[in-house]
Amino acid sequence: MGRWIVSEGFSRKKFSINKENCIGKKLHRVFFGWWTVLSGSLLSAWAIGFQVHGFSALFKPIASEFGFSRTATSVAASIGRLIRVVESPLAGWLVDKFGPRTLITIGMFMAGLGLILMNFVNSLWSFYTIWGVILGTGINMGLEIPINKAITNWFVKKRGIALSVRWLITGFAGLVLLLVAWLISTHGWRMTCVIGGLGIWLIGLPLTWIFVKPQRPEYYGLLPDGSTAEAKPDEDVNQMIDKGVNYAAELHEVEFTLRQALRTRAYWLLILAMSVRMVGFAAILTHSVPFLTDMGIEPVKAASLLGIIILSSTPSRLIGGFLMDRIDAGHLRFLIAGAFLLQAIGIGAFLLNQTITMVYVFLVLFWVGIGIALPLESGIGSRYFGRKAFGSIEGTSMIFTTPITVLAPIYAGWIYDNTGSYVSAFTLFAILFAVSAFLVSLARPPKPPAQVTDIHKFL
Repeated sequence: MGRWIVSEGFSRKKFSINKENCIGKKLHRVFFGWWTVLSGSLLSAWAIGFQVHGFSALFKPIASEFGFSRTATSVAASIGRLIRVVESPLAGWLVDKFGPRTLITIGMFMAGLGLILMNFVNSLWSFYTIWGVILGTGINMGLEIPINKAITNWFVKKRGIALSVRWLITGFAGLVLLLVAWLISTHGWRMTCVIGGLGIWLIGLPLTWIFVKPQRPEYYGLLPDGSTAEAKPDEDVNQMIDKGVNYAAELHEVEFTLRQALRTRAYWLLILAMSVRMVGFAAILTHSVPFLTDMGIEPVKAASLLGIIILSSTPSRLIGGFLMDRIDAGHLRFLIAGAFLLQAIGIGAFLLNQTITMVYVFLVLFWVGIGIALPLESGIGSRYFGRKAFGSIEGTSMIFTTPITVLAPIYAGWIYDNTGSYVSAFTLFAILFAVSAFLVSLARPPKPPAQVTDIHKFL
């Protein structure tokens, strides 16, 4: 079967397939799912480079201009995460019902708007409203859940490598951080934010509209992974969906509804493990550049160093995805546990010898651990619970994991404001990474549900 490029106006009874339309002749030889991976990853790299890593570089310039404490500045990053508690379940339900493209488009429009409006910040409350509410809402809605859903829809057998490529390209957020640092030094933090927002609007939105489809590949006469299947002229969508379900079943994937997933022990153990791990992860993401400048490194050099280390860790993101496609689902938890332990070891190494050299060791081990864990964390939910309710399951889990990410950066800022050091906070983080490794190792794959429901029933 050829690699079809499909029209948007497909019939729910018959397929509308045409090699010549929509995207162009040159792309029809590549399975369309890979274009989804590429476009979603590039968008993630740019947006994460500005909103997540970039905040660490923007932290001191903003705090210095307005005289904010580190605790108060940290709150801006936490507001978006707090909104995520309410927004994520809704986003998960919407992406399962209407597909990922609409949510990504709306979310990225808001994210671009939030960055552009940063040019007009003149007080703590305007900072909180724009960075925390507008930008935070856009990133929550448009990035993690819908992009992971889009990739999960189009891959089963090759899902691990697809997710690892997604996070590999997203790792170029390290390069974006270098750009952010340079722009801050040459144009100031306000214009830096405006450039970030325009990039999302002018590049990210067109990529999303062209390369992210609303439905899984069966709706377009294709099977996941680019597997060959003949979509007959008189064949309807439901018949093709059945082929897709059978294809996934041959690869031992069972599709749970949200309610069925909530009844499993694995679901709650994964949530607990990820919540404990997120304490250190969220805090260190926010305070990395301030921590490095406290060690005597100039701000631009600190941001550049962090960006280079993040970028150099990107090959490790392929390792997790490569292994995910080649080992039994029951062993994924041990790989994730190993990645969490690597992060604990990195922090512990610095605590035992607090020198510049050990800062490098800490950051390299920390980001290599993150690189290995990222595709595995994105993929273990789909390996355990299937594609059907992926958005609802992931969105609901964030009700429990997100509050930790709200409080952790504020806690680290409070520790610094009161002690002049991050050491006691980092000690706690190292312990919690080790605890999360133990908890995730207990999360065995769930037994298949007693009844596998219709593909459209995902709640």
